[in-house]
Amino acid sequence: MNHEYLEAIARAASAAVGLDAADLEPIKVAENAIYRLPSSAIVVRIAKPGQEAAAERELSIAGWLRDSGVPAVEPADLTTTFVIQSDHPVTFWKELPEHRDATAPEIAHALRKLHELEPAEFLTDIDPFVRLDQRIDAASTTSPEDRRWLRGHLAALRERWVDRIDGMRWGPVHGDAWEGNAVTTSEGTTLFLDLERTSIGPPEWDLTSTAIKRSSFGWIAREQYVGFAQAYGHDVETWPGFPLLRDIREMRMTCMAVQAAGRDSTRALQARLRVDSLRGRRGPRPWSGWEAMP
Repeated sequence: MNHEYLEAIARAASAAVGLDAADLEPIKVAENAIYRLPSSAIVVRIAKPGQEAAAERELSIAGWLRDSGVPAVEPADLTTTFVIQSDHPVTFWKELPEHRDATAPEIAHALRKLHELEPAEFLTDIDPFVRLDQRIDAASTTSPEDRRWLRGHLAALRERWVDRIDGMRWGPVHGDAWEGNAVTTSEGTTLFLDLERTSIGPPEWDLTSTAIKRSSFGWIAREQYVGFAQAYGHDVETWPGFPLLRDIREMRMTCMAVQAAGRDSTRALQARLRVDSLRGRRGPRPWSGWEAMP
């Protein structure tokens, strides 16, 4: 989407809530556009049209976590933290203090605290397959045969999910607990970002995010993963239900890549590599060449 157009939305939305956007700076312009207002220490987040309910829900989750004592990004101290501007939902957040990406053990400790909460009434059950059909439909650079395979694989995963193995008691899960979605401040507080996928689900769903960084992609060493599992108190890879969650996570990452390649042909090589991995064309895990996508 046009960066100038999104910047104009950020400026207009800021003015609508009484903020001076003269010093507006981009942080990340991708599926959601994020800007900061340094003078106000506020972050402006622009979602896609049609995501109004999700944007308001994320604000509610952030407020609930704050009240529950689980550190996370917080809504800005404004009378209004949500507006619609040119059909785009726009939300306003407190800027984070100085921070770095959280380490694996830090993420584990933060997840334990989150998973121990009683779920808020407004939280709904996790949907592991949200938007995957649409992402496959948008995969215009993926061959028709590979798209058919992806649809069949998605159908098989849905059937396996229905017959899934029970593990730990379902409760609040972050839903996307990757490094980068959890940061640690200079004072040592680890907090969660990107609360869009926070739901009620199996705690193992969050643990699988770190486990596959080792077992599926070789992004981290075994020692790092062991530190994560010890910090949480459970090694999800030893649980019989792990292969299903691993396979769903890999599918989600692949569908994200094929959709991105449909918008930007420079992503086609990464998308093809991921499809080939899932289809067994690149040998057993861990697969080399998978790269994090912004």
